Amino acid sequence: MTCQLPMTVRLTFLVLAIAGATTVCAGVTVEEAAALKTSLTPLGAEKAGNKDGSIPAWDGGYIQPMPGFKAGGRRPDPFAGEQALFSITAKNVEQYADKLGEGSKALFQKYPEYRMDVYPTHRTAAAPQWVYDNTLNNATRARLVGDLVEGAYGGIPFPIPKSGSEVMWNHLLRWRGTSWQFPFNHYQLTADGTAVLAISGLGDLQMPYYFEDGSPEQFARQNEYWMARIVNVGPPSHAGEAIAGRINIDSSKDQAWVYLTGQRRVRKLPNACCDLPAAATSGNAGFDDIEVWSGRLDHFDWKLLGKQELYIPYNGNRLLQPETDDKVLGKHYLNPDFMRWELHRVWVVEATLRQGQRHQVVKSRYYCDEDTWNCALADRWDAKGKLWKTLWSQSYVIPDLPGTVTGAWGFNDLLNGMGFIGALYTSKAAQYPLKPRYPDSVFTPDALTGEGVR
Repeated sequence: MTCQLPMTVRLTFLVLAIAGATTVCAGVTVEEAAALKTSLTPLGAEKAGNKDGSIPAWDGGYIQPMPGFKAGGRRPDPFAGEQALFSITAKNVEQYADKLGEGSKALFQKYPEYRMDVYPTHRTAAAPQWVYDNTLNNATRARLVGDLVEGAYGGIPFPIPKSGSEVMWNHLLRWRGTSWQFPFNHYQLTADGTAVLAISGLGDLQMPYYFEDGSPEQFARQNEYWMARIVNVGPPSHAGEAIAGRINIDSSKDQAWVYLTGQRRVRKLPNACCDLPAAATSGNAGFDDIEVWSGRLDHFDWKLLGKQELYIPYNGNRLLQPETDDKVLGKHYLNPDFMRWELHRVWVVEATLRQGQRHQVVKSRYYCDEDTWNCALADRWDAKGKLWKTLWSQSYVIPDLPGTVTGAWGFNDLLNGMGFIGALYTSKAAQYPLKPRYPDSVFTPDALTGEGVR
């Protein structure tokens, strides 16, 4: 990890570094942070558009109510009347190569019928004012101590990032709400193009990091920023299984438990991390494949490569409109008719396997949206240097939050032809319903035991 610090801060930590102490990366200066009220959005993106206007200026995000939306129900598409500007295909992909990731270009090579429909760019990202206020405070008080973030709370931790690690923490701690539910379907895409339902379930999610009435001091007592409980309702072979997890800033303190119907008991997962197959995906994805990246930073060295204009999945409420999954499931990827791609500025971060660590992936590249901090795309290389997986996530506009949040996600295995589509809400009666704060006891092994039905 490389930290670019003001001179006074570098001198302050020089003695510690010589003594072999943990690397510390401090926040930006008060003068730098002031840009969050002028040239930058409250979450740290460039407020201005790009030179040719294809990326517009940020004007506060999408916060107006959507006509026809009822809380707890299906979500409309705010841009339903728009037509695609153009389509990228295998025949014209070279024309747009400078705005495509390596994995995106590889998909056109592997599947000549693949298509990207590119729509007008809308910068819909928004958050409550208290999240903006906390983000401004985090800019000067948050710091990296080794691979861990300290002093941040209730907002983007590093809105003016100086390192790749800071961008990845922004992704992990991005604004998605405090408490919500997600009824979902996960699908495995076989190499011959068959979509197989892997898991159908109901998830309860909570981010204690975003409790509005909290503080950095209160949060630091436990440092658990993400809690999840998922109960499987199908297919029959998995119905009744459940998993609960509590994710800590210090990943060595993560905890997860699984309820196994065959044994009628709850077991603690020994290593809910990294490239271990995740039970919540029926073993199709590794833990750090989830939502493009959900891993621990200490397995990799992170390099910030800068910003790039890139076509990424965005404002994807179009994917929520059909009433059945079969309409949006293609043979090897989501049906391009229901995918929306837009041009956005992204932070590009490269990860290389750290000396002494083990992982199936030796190098990755992440493309993280400047407005939401969601890493919308990623490419991962295996130990032989071959491009192995390309990962993606689609975002949804949720003005009642307000926010533009991660929804469906997945990946394509470019070597064996297999794919995975997770968190598909298309056929569900409720799509990302917001919930009051859950009791802490919901995310415990005792709660899983009490819910066991098989």
